[in-house]
Amino acid sequence: MKILMLNDSMVRGGRERRLIELLKGLAQFDDIECELLLLSSRVEYPEVYELGIPVHILERKPAKDPRIFYRLVKLCRQIKPDIIHSWAMMSSVYALAPRFFLRTKLINAGIADARKDMSFFYENYFRGRITFPFSDVVLANSMAGLEAYRAPQSKRRYIHNGFDFGRVAQLENKEVLRKRLGIRTPHVVGMVGGFFQRKDYDTFIVGGCQLLETHPNLTFLAVGNGPDLERCRALVPEKLRDRFLFPGMEKQVESIMNVFDIGVLLTNTTVHQEGISNSILEYMALEKPVVATSGGGTDEIVVDGVTGILVPPHNTQAFVSELKRLLDNPPLAVEFGKKGQLRIEQHFSLPKMTSKYRKLYDELMGGHLENQGNYTSGR
Repeated sequence: MKILMLNDSMVRGGRERRLIELLKGLAQFDDIECELLLLSSRVEYPEVYELGIPVHILERKPAKDPRIFYRLVKLCRQIKPDIIHSWAMMSSVYALAPRFFLRTKLINAGIADARKDMSFFYENYFRGRITFPFSDVVLANSMAGLEAYRAPQSKRRYIHNGFDFGRVAQLENKEVLRKRLGIRTPHVVGMVGGFFQRKDYDTFIVGGCQLLETHPNLTFLAVGNGPDLERCRALVPEKLRDRFLFPGMEKQVESIMNVFDIGVLLTNTTVHQEGISNSILEYMALEKPVVATSGGGTDEIVVDGVTGILVPPHNTQAFVSELKRLLDNPPLAVEFGKKGQLRIEQHFSLPKMTSKYRKLYDELMGGHLENQGNYTSGR
């Protein structure tokens, strides 16, 4: 079968990383042929061109370019895909054209978050309401996402992200990294995530300042770029500037995570709810105990009190208290880390994810999807 993977771009993000990992996994099947179509020339994952598959670019100018409908149908007539697997809501809107005119089967996989306040004023929700009725499958990477978007029961499926342990097979030396980053304390609490409104770096920084009053041998490391970066830097008092490090975007992020004693992901739930966070998967794969905001897909990864700790949204006191708990009880932190890694191996491995997608494609081509219920991750 031939599958056309359709996405807006290949900027650095969790959705794009998942797409690349799936393409690598599907390469093992001789009877599956994949092609990639991007609606932007922005490619920040150069390994896309090393996958050995055709890569097409239909540049959108302007952003909502109506000519893409015609150009997409024309391209699909040439390559004749059996399935269009769309990875974003806007690309799913464009995919409606070959769905109508060529009767190509459509997997609408644009759900990657699980925010609570869905309304027609939220663009992705609006696009979902337009595209869900004409999609053969509405696919998310979390159960929470399907519920948040109110996906049709007969079409909804979820497949959790898969982690490639090959990404942590060769990590940079910890001491070399600590020196490069300017870490001079024995312990590190880190958070990896873009500096956008959807991440709660305010609680991370304010709570970190409070914790340093009782735990001075600690560095807070915040990895990522974004429009809120300078505002967040300014939240750190002058006297603590050497204890909060902001290295920006890092390519070898797994190596930096390996320096952490505790991996953190705090979410601003007033505007966002996580789907399945790649950062959390990476923390756990590296045996790091996790402290994360409860809700959304995070509850599907982190087993509270077993592999990490879930804290209420925007609760600085709870965040500080749980960090203290782990820092003051190293055996507990180690236990959480080991159980977290085991959970990723058992439930969130790349082979498991790939096999689930393969099965979904087979069922869709065989016409077996009708009334099959939720297609789960095998969890």
